[in-house]
Amino acid sequence: MIVTLQMEQIVRSVLNKAAEAYEIEPHTEVSVVLSDDEYIHQLNRQYRGKDCPTDVLSFALNEGEEPEIIDKPEEILLGDIIISLETATRQAEEYGHSLERELAYLTVHGILHLLGYDHMTEEEKKKMRQEEEYVLSFLGINRV
Repeated sequence: MIVTLQMEQIVRSVLNKAAEAYEIEPHTEVSVVLSDDEYIHQLNRQYRGKDCPTDVLSFALNEGEEPEIIDKPEEILLGDIIISLETATRQAEEYGHSLERELAYLTVHGILHLLGYDHMTEEEKKKMRQEEEYVLSFLGINRV
């Protein structure tokens, strides 16, 4: 699948709105990879022990017990988001909405993971869903 300028713009606008909504510092970097199922399948197997493709993976760089770095660079590296465009396309069809809406949703889902949100319990899942809808609503993207 070819990554289009429109796809890049959607990802960028979601990340910018999330940064605004959660007051993320201006010099914060997030890496986003728009991949295929094969690549995300490899990552899912390697890092999560799940032998299947998935829609989105997030790898936070600010987790853990590392000591604070003195004289660190100005940039804050928040983490990486990997989105499978193949899975996103299938899910968009399954849910009856556009690929653009699915890509926006997966991007906000990924950034929320980088910010520490999770969905392991029903309560966490409900809170994360509220936060996803909160960010998407700023972009005029509603569940349809």
